[in-house]
Amino acid sequence: MPERVKKELKELGLGGKIRNLRQKEGLTIQDLSEKTGLSKGLISQIENEQVSPPISTLMKIANALKVEVAYFFLKEDADQKITVVRKDERIVSGRRNVKGNINVGYTYELLAHKKTHKHVEPFIVTFEPRERDDVIMFNHKGEEFHLVLEGEIEMITDIQEPIVLSEGDALYFDSSVSHGFRALGDKPAKTVAVVFQKE
Repeated sequence: MPERVKKELKELGLGGKIRNLRQKEGLTIQDLSEKTGLSKGLISQIENEQVSPPISTLMKIANALKVEVAYFFLKEDADQKITVVRKDERIVSGRRNVKGNINVGYTYELLAHKKTHKHVEPFIVTFEPRERDDVIMFNHKGEEFHLVLEGEIEMITDIQEPIVLSEGDALYFDSSVSHGFRALGDKPAKTVAVVFQKE
C-alpha cells in the first residue's frame, strides 16, 4: 500500500472508529471476532492502527457493526447527498483470504468510499492471470454485477460450466453461489463491479 494512502488512513482514525463503534454496540473484541470470523489479535491490531486491513476485512467489520464500509473513510460523520471520488483519491486494496492471508489475485479500487448510507459498494476490480485450479472460491449473501473494462475473465462456480467474459460483457449473479474469477491470457483484466451484500 502506498505511503500516501497509509498516511491518509492514519488521519482518518480507522482503528478508533472501529473501536468506538464496537464499544457503542456493547461488543467485546471477542464478540466482534465471533461475528466476523476474524482473530482477536487482528482486530486488536486494526483498532490500534498497527495494520491497514484489506477491503474484504473491512466489509466483514462493517456488517458486524451495522455501518457501510464508506463510514470508515469519512473525515466527517455527516452524510452527503452527492460525493465525488477523483481518480487519485481511490483507495486500493488486495482481497485476501483471512485464514493465512493468501493472495487470491484480486485488487479492489473503492469508487464511492466517501458516501455513507448507500445500498451497494462499487469497485474497479483487477484480476490476475492464474491457473483454474488456483482460483479461490467465495460466497456471501447478496448480489454482484461486473462489466468487463479490459481483457478477458473467467467466472467459475459450483453450479455450472465456467463462463468466459470479454471486454464489454456484463454479468449479474446471486453471490450466495460459490464463485471465483481469473484473468485469461497473460495480462490482468479489469471490471467495474457493484456489490450488494446482505447482512
